[in-house]
Amino acid sequence: MRTWLRTITLILTLTCLGAAWTAQAADPRTMQFPPLDFKIPKAERVLLTNGTPVYLLQDHELPIITVSAMIRTGSAYDPAEKSGLAALTGSLLRAGGAGERNPDQLDDYLEFMASSVESAFGVDSGTVSMTTLTRNLDQSLAVFRDVLFAPRFDEKRLTVARQQLQEGIRRQNDDPKEAGDRELTKAIYAGHPLGVMPTEASVAALSRQDLIAFHRRFVRPDNLILAISGDFDRERIVASLNRLVGSERPTSVLDLPAIPSVPVNFRQEVLFIPKQVNQSVIRLGHLGITKDDPDLYAVRVLDFILGGSFTSRLMMEIRTNQGLAYHVGSRFDVGRRFTGSFSAETETRSDATGKVIRLITSIIEGIRKEPVTEQEIKLAKESIINSFLFGFTSPASIVSQQARLEFYGYPTDYLDRYRERIAALTREDLQKAAKRLLRPDAFKLVVVGDEKGFDVPLNQFGTVKKVFSD
Repeated sequence: MRTWLRTITLILTLTCLGAAWTAQAADPRTMQFPPLDFKIPKAERVLLTNGTPVYLLQDHELPIITVSAMIRTGSAYDPAEKSGLAALTGSLLRAGGAGERNPDQLDDYLEFMASSVESAFGVDSGTVSMTTLTRNLDQSLAVFRDVLFAPRFDEKRLTVARQQLQEGIRRQNDDPKEAGDRELTKAIYAGHPLGVMPTEASVAALSRQDLIAFHRRFVRPDNLILAISGDFDRERIVASLNRLVGSERPTSVLDLPAIPSVPVNFRQEVLFIPKQVNQSVIRLGHLGITKDDPDLYAVRVLDFILGGSFTSRLMMEIRTNQGLAYHVGSRFDVGRRFTGSFSAETETRSDATGKVIRLITSIIEGIRKEPVTEQEIKLAKESIINSFLFGFTSPASIVSQQARLEFYGYPTDYLDRYRERIAALTREDLQKAAKRLLRPDAFKLVVVGDEKGFDVPLNQFGTVKKVFSD
């Protein structure tokens, strides 16, 4: 697989050098090259004896195998009074020992084999991943299986993990950027589990039995998908997986908690976090889209033009032309299970706070009112299409991408047709999407900073609510 990628890179390099040599003094900005014909390598999908889907992709260049389990779980399923439960459960799957080995024994065993097993639960998914040498596959797979289905949730490790999480909560306002990000998320998803954040009290209330019950409910063979790549023998690994994972049988019908739809709340808010710093953190946004939105592809191109590239409108005006920020950007975070969000962010000196807020808002309003230029859409589409192959630079990334399509319910041809759908977009498509999906009049605006240094009072942008003070 790496040989294949190096070959592609070499061909591209030689093509460029050859064209440059023959053109000699030609302007590189006007040089033309034939389109790259890139086809995504396909992984094989098999079912274990218990119905668990497995995606397989062989690559014998190095004696290494990677295994990843994608689990439908996450903090979105935390009970409100037990926020932080998914995060602790995901962390302790691996860190708390598994099977017959306590945490220290598990650490030593994996180190001896030069293998690694990691686990973590996010918002709407959890992962358990493993990397091992080919010769240690059976031993490492046995550990992987124990971490998945027989975690020990060691009480001492739980105490340490709980204390670390609580300390993180106590210090969560130390970083102005993190504070701004958190409050924007809470404002956009107010009244929904996605907007609930762990507190010291909710974490303190979590017990080992809570973790056991959460694990039992979500980590099951009928609620996960496996992705495997590397130097393996197909028949041998399928047999091993059937023995270690396929033998696991659910004892009850899968019953995931019902998650309500995200409330539609396009209402302007201004949130102020007082902090004595000489630079303001600015965050603004509102609800976005899901993966099934008809303007999904238009949004990808809009992202590039508006605030997702070094040549974006936000970057060129606020950083390059006016020198008001080092970093500025925006993006649609497309929701895969739940409605996603649109957000814009930057940091600027205190006495430019109001000016920058107005600039961001006016630039976003501008992309709604007028179609993007031909040059903008051409650059955006070419950049997105040409960078597409870099999402498939390793066997692990290839097999994970394809497993993720099934995990989140994407169409099977999503990746195959992605580039042609991007290429087919017009300026009118982008303006239609911008008008429908961008709502500057309904931004949730979060500012972290010292109001004594602001160039204008924040109440010029709406009724101000103070979130907390130093």
